Amino acid sequence: MSTTLPRPYESYVYAYPHKTAYRPLPGRPALRDLWRGEATDALSLYAHIPFCEVRCGFCNLFTRIGAPDGLAGRYLDALDRQAGAVRDALGEPGGGGVRFANAAFGGGTPTFLTAGELDRLCDIAEQRMGADLRAIPLSVETSPATATADRLAVLAGRGATRLSIGVQSFVDEEARAAVRPQRRADVEAALGRIRDTGVPVLNIDLIYGIDGQTPATWRASLDAALAWHPEELYLYPLYVRPLTGLARRTAHTDRDWDAQRLDLYRRGRDHLLAEGYEQVSMRMFRRAGAPGQGPDDHACQTDGMIGLGCGARSYTSALHYSFDYAVDMGEIRRIVDDYTATEDFGRAVHGRAMDGDEARRRHLVQSLLQARGMPLADYRSRFGSDPYEDFGAELAEFAGRGWLDGAEPGLLRLSPEGLAHSDAVGPALFSPAVRAAMAAYAPK
Repeated sequence: MSTTLPRPYESYVYAYPHKTAYRPLPGRPALRDLWRGEATDALSLYAHIPFCEVRCGFCNLFTRIGAPDGLAGRYLDALDRQAGAVRDALGEPGGGGVRFANAAFGGGTPTFLTAGELDRLCDIAEQRMGADLRAIPLSVETSPATATADRLAVLAGRGATRLSIGVQSFVDEEARAAVRPQRRADVEAALGRIRDTGVPVLNIDLIYGIDGQTPATWRASLDAALAWHPEELYLYPLYVRPLTGLARRTAHTDRDWDAQRLDLYRRGRDHLLAEGYEQVSMRMFRRAGAPGQGPDDHACQTDGMIGLGCGARSYTSALHYSFDYAVDMGEIRRIVDDYTATEDFGRAVHGRAMDGDEARRRHLVQSLLQARGMPLADYRSRFGSDPYEDFGAELAEFAGRGWLDGAEPGLLRLSPEGLAHSDAVGPALFSPAVRAAMAAYAPK
């Protein structure tokens, strides 16, 4: 076992491999060739809208501030062209076994679009891609400033089953410390409008580890969120990443901050469990009895993923692909402009091949970071091997640290302490090749 205690917040693993491991693809393979032979009877659809009204200080997502001079319309034009190219690669919607099992609109902030533009986005998903939005789970991200009645009415009318709002903190001073200009009164009004839609699942995102945050103010934010009886709550640790607003103002690298975040995480976890929520992962908590959003919820991280938009990923069994990636605002504007000027979307441009070892690592990361754990039989059935043979050293280290729960035979599952250290567990399972690619990536 390693004698160096890993930092509990090494990296948030929401997809593996991360886009910083992607590279330009030689020959730009045709989508039709990439999808030939792939299962297309239960696809996931993700549409990425790269616009926000402001950029929060902690944000390193692929998003730009505003959409001047008709940019949103041009972006939707490009999204429509891309959808047409993907449809051609898959075959006609509704034919050849092409079916979508879930959909999500993310960003950025999808509700930055006007009500009319949101209608058009839904038309692209339905008429171009063949996704029946009223028959499948549809998750949409929003923000307090853009969750207006007319936009929400469009989404509810088009079949949205989940609305996710980034609040981060109900304490105005903490929101300002996170470089997120908002007032609690506006947040509460937006939550009221969301509840008025009747959409069955409300998710509220909160962040812990903000400068000036205390156990008392963290509890106050949790209770303010709980007053709305959300079906889901996501609790995110604050990260300060290169090229973000907070990175230019402060540098958090010390162990004291790690200890503060771990303490706040545990307090939040215990409070939500006491309030009748079930822990789904380190970050996600679902109210007991609340409706789920499909076999993989709204995560859209499985093979058979169709991503539309310049920040979206697509996944086949052999290749993950997307467009260029950046955090710097100038670079993001360039990539968005290049995307809107693209006429031919029939080829993959950036990505990373997925061999058998990477597929095993991805499956283990995605499964192990869920509170329910991974049945060993499922892994053996898919890969014909045992995870203790494939990843013996890593799993032995996790066990030595008390991060594995061995109470149930046949189930590989993290202990409560292991879940608390999910952001160390995930990176420990990255392959040497992915680690090297990520280390070689020059932030831009």
